[in-house]
Amino acid sequence: MPLVNTKEMFEKAYKGGYAIGAFNCNNMEIVQAITEAAKECNSPVILQVSAGARKYAKPVYLKKMVEAAVEDTGLPIVLHLDHGADFEICKDCIDGGFTSVMIDCSSKPFEENIAITRKVVEYAHAHVPYVTVEAELGTLAGIEDDVKVEHGNESYTRPEQVEEFVRRTGVDSLAIAIGTSHGAYKFRPEQCTRDPKTGRLVPPPLRFDILEEVSKRLPGFPIVLHGSSSVNQKYVDIINAHGGALKDAVGVPEEQLRQAARMAVCKINIDSDLRLAMTAGIREHFEAHPEHFDPRQYIGDGRAYVKEIVKHKITEVLGSNDKL
Repeated sequence: MPLVNTKEMFEKAYKGGYAIGAFNCNNMEIVQAITEAAKECNSPVILQVSAGARKYAKPVYLKKMVEAAVEDTGLPIVLHLDHGADFEICKDCIDGGFTSVMIDCSSKPFEENIAITRKVVEYAHAHVPYVTVEAELGTLAGIEDDVKVEHGNESYTRPEQVEEFVRRTGVDSLAIAIGTSHGAYKFRPEQCTRDPKTGRLVPPPLRFDILEEVSKRLPGFPIVLHGSSSVNQKYVDIINAHGGALKDAVGVPEEQLRQAARMAVCKINIDSDLRLAMTAGIREHFEAHPEHFDPRQYIGDGRAYVKEIVKHKITEVLGSNDKL
C-alpha cells in the first residue's frame, strides 16, 4: 500500500465522530512506536514532520522511514508537513513525496494568508498523485520548533472569516484556534486554577462555542486542532523523579479533546506528549541502569512509553481504533 492523503480519512472520521491522530516524528524509534501502536489498534494514522524534524533528520530519511512503516504494517499512512512556513517549503515536500502539507500563514494579514494558501493549494492539487492541503486561521500561543507565539499574543479564530477563506483558497482542511497551545507549558499559571487535592494546575476550557459556530458555517468540512498534547502527568512525574525539572507543565484535558473529536474535528496534533514519554523512558532507564551505554537499551525503553501513550490516545481520546 502506498502513502495516502487525508481526503478519505477525514470523510470517514467526520461521519464516524472520531479524529485521526497526527503524531510528530523525527527518528526511527518514534516512527516505529506510533505505527506499531496504530497497527495493534487497527487505526489509520498521520505521521507529520515539523521544520525542526526536517532540519534534524532530513526529509529523505524521514520519508524512507515512513515508507518502511507502510511496508511493515500495511496501514494507510499520511506523510504530512506540519507548519510549512512558505510556498517553497510546501513545494519541496510535495515534490519529495509528502502526501499532505500544511501552509501556515496564520500570522500574516487575512488577504496575504489567502493568497499564499491558494498558491500552495493550486500546486498541490495539480500534483499527481493529489496532495491535500491544511491551512490555519487564528494563532496559538506556545513554542513548537520554529513556531513561537508569546502568551497574550494568540488570537482565536473568527468564525465569520472561515467560509470566505475556504471558498477562496480551496483548502482541504482548516486548523482553528479555540484555546489549545503548543509545547509542554501551554498555559500561564495565572490562566489556570489549581486543584486543591493534587496541587496541579487546571487549564481554562476550550472555546467550543467557536468550534460549533465554525462547524455550522462549514458543514461536513474537516477541522484540525494543533497544540493538543495533554502533557500526561505520568510521564512528567517520571521525568521529575529521575532528575527532571518540569514544574507546572500542563496540557489540554483529554475529555475536551474527545468532545472535539465527536464534533467537526478530524485531525488532532500530538507532539509534546511523545517527547515527554520518550524522555521519561530514557531518564528512568539511566537511573535504573547507570552501567548501560548501548542506545538500543535506553532508547528502546523510551520507544515503549511512546507506543503506550499513542495506544492510549487512539483508544481513549481520538476514538480511531478499529476504524480501518
